[in-house]
Amino acid sequence: MNAIAVTLTLFLWVITLPCYAGAMTTGIVYHPDYLLHDPGMGHPERPARLEAIMSRLKRQGLLDVLTNIAPEPAEKRWLREVHTEEYLQRLEQAAYQARTYLDQDTVLSKNSFLVAKLAAGGVLKAVDAIMTGRIENAFVALRPPGHHAFANRGSGFCLINNVAVAVRYVQEEYGLKRVLIVDWDVHHGNGTQDIFYADPSVFYFSTHQWPYYPGTGASTETGSGAGIGKTLNVPLPVGSDDAEVIQAYSDKLVSAAESFRPQFVFISAGFDAHRDDPLAGLKLTEVGYRELTQIVNDIAQRFANGRLVSVLEGGYNLDALARSVEAHVRELAGM
Repeated sequence: MNAIAVTLTLFLWVITLPCYAGAMTTGIVYHPDYLLHDPGMGHPERPARLEAIMSRLKRQGLLDVLTNIAPEPAEKRWLREVHTEEYLQRLEQAAYQARTYLDQDTVLSKNSFLVAKLAAGGVLKAVDAIMTGRIENAFVALRPPGHHAFANRGSGFCLINNVAVAVRYVQEEYGLKRVLIVDWDVHHGNGTQDIFYADPSVFYFSTHQWPYYPGTGASTETGSGAGIGKTLNVPLPVGSDDAEVIQAYSDKLVSAAESFRPQFVFISAGFDAHRDDPLAGLKLTEVGYRELTQIVNDIAQRFANGRLVSVLEGGYNLDALARSVEAHVRELAGM
């Protein structure tokens, strides 16, 4: 090979390296055992949700450029930072029975508690990978979801509040003082809000359809005690589309983040505000989800050294869910 050819080869390698390296800074957390939580025939929160997501990411070649993060079950001590011991015992005992209902929508099968611990642990492993510099951000493709889980009870398909557990983990294990949670699921994250409602170290921001399940999330709900002003709800009417939702983030979230200056960012990433979702009435598209991701990722870049973990919540039209997650992950990875 002559000198010109060598120079050209080195030049091509250098100009393509940043794109590859940038993509590799985004992690993906998934485990096939997440499919073992079985709420029963016809339940919207079904294993096929994750199968659709992972199948699309594989077909689009994204799994080849994302860093795989293997989950491990969360230790009970971290679950106890958020949930009561009585609730965890009740959850564990109930899950070993054939099928148990926590409420009319929230069902456990015999593997559910083990899967829930693995789901929460997957978020913790994503945090570890970020805090040790292995990756910059991550998407956690888990189930069951978590943002309707309270300290003392599960509800709304949720057993363990995955994001809440991870918030306490990043604060106590790594000493971070200010954590931002962005919740764009179409349903208000009543469990997450309740857990941190009086906590000034956690800022909770939520956009959601209003009025709708679970009936919380009014704009007047802003926190209590020392946490007053650290909850910001933006209820949206049926039919709100990309432009209206994006405006809420551009106008309200960015301003709040500039004041709060988070050191770590979590997204409760529900994709059931998509216009094709059967369980709600907002009109987001995958293009809108990509723009929301850009806004939140920019906040993480400005204030938190890029540290961001996105955790799957809702999304029940399989094709719309998979397309939206692809758009979301591409933006996280800068592709």
